[in-house]
Amino acid sequence: MSSPRFRVAVCGGGVGGLTLAVALSRYPDLQVDIYERARSFSEVGAGIVFMLRPFKVIRKLGKKLEEALLGKLPVPFSEESSTGFRFRKSDQPEGETLFDMVIRGSLINLHRADFQGVLLDNLGPNVKTHTSKRLHSYSQSDDGTLANTLAFEDGTTATCDILVGADGVRSAVRAKMMQDLARDPTSNSSGEMRALQEYLACIEPVFSGVIAHRALIPAEKLRAVAPSHRAFGGVYTWVAKGRVITTYPVSMGKFVNLAANSLDESLMRSAHSIDANHHQRYDGDWVKSITKDDFLDKFEGMEKEVQTMLDLIESGNAWVINVTKNLPTHVHGRVALLGDAAHAMTPFLGSGAGQAVEDAYMLSELLGDYRVTLATLSHALTVYDEIRRPFSTNVARLSMENGFTAGLQSGTPISDMEERVNGAWSWAWETEIDDSMDEARKLLGKRLGA
Repeated sequence: MSSPRFRVAVCGGGVGGLTLAVALSRYPDLQVDIYERARSFSEVGAGIVFMLRPFKVIRKLGKKLEEALLGKLPVPFSEESSTGFRFRKSDQPEGETLFDMVIRGSLINLHRADFQGVLLDNLGPNVKTHTSKRLHSYSQSDDGTLANTLAFEDGTTATCDILVGADGVRSAVRAKMMQDLARDPTSNSSGEMRALQEYLACIEPVFSGVIAHRALIPAEKLRAVAPSHRAFGGVYTWVAKGRVITTYPVSMGKFVNLAANSLDESLMRSAHSIDANHHQRYDGDWVKSITKDDFLDKFEGMEKEVQTMLDLIESGNAWVINVTKNLPTHVHGRVALLGDAAHAMTPFLGSGAGQAVEDAYMLSELLGDYRVTLATLSHALTVYDEIRRPFSTNVARLSMENGFTAGLQSGTPISDMEERVNGAWSWAWETEIDDSMDEARKLLGKRLGA
């Protein structure tokens, strides 16, 4: 067996990390190692949503993957115009329909564990997986001539030619990258210079002001008490002042996924701030088990159909939604960030997973380009940063703004709400990644002198 063109280490086996590994499976001359900190690959959380744009990206990764995912959907997929989210004003006993958001393409609603399982089934023979490997730190040579060295908390080490941090909002890779940039700000290839404290302020996650209360409601139980409940009919967003609940069927209709968000407007408005002197942390556990009574207390007074769902909850979890500050770069030397490690965002566009998928696809296309060698890896990474970072940063901004609108905190008149929500979301079906990918390939060619 010939030596690989170069070796890629992926830290994190969630949506972004596994998608990258599947995408790199198309290039057998690359060696890929996934390091997952848990004992097994098990995705936390419940539901996951893809709009048309990121689903078209998934399609590019192979027919087998696409068909396996479509087989998990309760209804057939279509690229035709359809009703996406149905918005209801729910701060009263009898709610009222605000509008039905018409989108292009069906919403892809999946259980996270189903999506992860399909990704694992589609890894190529050039990909090796490693569990119980929590990254402690890494090192890379100043001139990029030596391999990166990874140090894990169990005392073991590994080497690679490029490290990709897909290790979530608490990213150890991001922490080390920002520490290195603080020591030598001139090494930021993006040209966006920041003061030492600004880099250090990007290490820790920031409390967004949003807490998501999540539960899976057995459809059989809901149907027994409310056979014609709206929640069976698609994706609903139930809104009230400072509260936004989204529901949709998952696992072939066996469950209704419920994500009930409570919003703190003042904290939300400063969450993505680059101000090094501003950092808001949540004191307490980020994830904790909660009971039906916790749901009923937090979302008291919302319409009857919401209360019917809450009454059926047996248990759930409260998730503190932490985000990242807007980072000055997503790459440094031969290290890159993707997904939540790079741009953790609020859930109000349902686009966190989709952006991780887009990151993974573009990075894989650049690394897989036949013109990229061990000596020119840094050019591929800087192009990835220049194209993807502005886009994902803007999606994070739009998600936060959509949270203000849906939580009735933006000052937007109810009559203008539909237009504002559509404006925040339309990129997800009106645009495709192809234009950005073409731009990235052209820019890579210029950097390589090709």
